[in-house]
Amino acid sequence: MASEAKNRTLLACMGDDDTITGMLLAGIGQVTTEEGKETNFKICNDDTSSDELLKTFNSFINRNDIAILLINQHLADKIRIEIDSYCNAFPAILEIPSKDHPYDPEKDSVLRKVRRLFGDS
Repeated sequence: MASEAKNRTLLACMGDDDTITGMLLAGIGQVTTEEGKETNFKICNDDTSSDELLKTFNSFINRNDIAILLINQHLADKIRIEIDSYCNAFPAILEIPSKDHPYDPEKDSVLRKVRRLFGDS
């Protein structure tokens, strides 16, 4: 597993305009031209279909260069079954708030898994 983690150097982000803009300003943006135009970010909004979210989610979790996937919680809710059933160590999936949608810790899949681990339901 250590060799697998060694190649994972990128953050990926799925979020609304403001979230992605902030992340790009923070310096996480990566565009590769080796296989077309592959990026580590995707701007999504309330009109983005669940199928498109799932396609993007699957593309990010199957890449071997991404260590952490940040996703706005309101977008994660649209593909909650896939988020909750994801159990690989890499990339780690972290749900984050957006400007228009506050964070709800009861929906966070990582927090729920930690609570189950410690016996808090």
